[in-house]
Amino acid sequence: MKKLRSIRTDYTKASLLDTEIPENPYNLLCLWMDSAIAEKIPEPTAICLSTIKPNGRVNSRIVLAKEIQEDGVVFFTNYNSAKGQDIAKNSFACAVFFWAEMQRQIRIEGTIKKISEKDSDEYYMERPKLSKIGAWASPQSQVIQSRSELEQLVEKFQREFEQKELGRPPFWGGYKLKYESIEFWQGRQGRLHDRFLYTKKLGSWKICRLAP
Repeated sequence: MKKLRSIRTDYTKASLLDTEIPENPYNLLCLWMDSAIAEKIPEPTAICLSTIKPNGRVNSRIVLAKEIQEDGVVFFTNYNSAKGQDIAKNSFACAVFFWAEMQRQIRIEGTIKKISEKDSDEYYMERPKLSKIGAWASPQSQVIQSRSELEQLVEKFQREFEQKELGRPPFWGGYKLKYESIEFWQGRQGRLHDRFLYTKKLGSWKICRLAP
């Protein structure tokens, strides 16, 4: 294996100036997301979501953000999954968008709450049919004996829903990570990156620049 310490990418593409920082981080979050989509970056909506397990250790995984709202980021999952169980015990979480091609990342901290059943229903009905079946069939995060066991569950629910409406499972739906702090990170040459942190205080945003 090549020595990892010899792998180095110098960030030279852009900067993030004080004059480019809006009062509300939502505006910059939307701007950066639109830019990532326009640049055709693979999986631009992917976030690394970190939750806290009951034993106090951190649990991280990649999920897809499906909505960016003024008060939080929305994603969907099985409520009985490992992340769902973590959230039920401790609602505090952190999420990171990372767009290597643009040398940018956004780090969000806050608390997670379920969205309304109506909003979960609406999104579920937009999903492709196999993804809908998958929500029913997968005992997410539980041990299974083989791939064939999962495929048999898929076939079972495909048969079950041949003659009836494919509605949302009651154990599957959306969560919103509500913003309490948001950091915008723009890579710069020599590791002298631009970092701006928004922290919510009494309903308004405090902004400061962080050292890289």
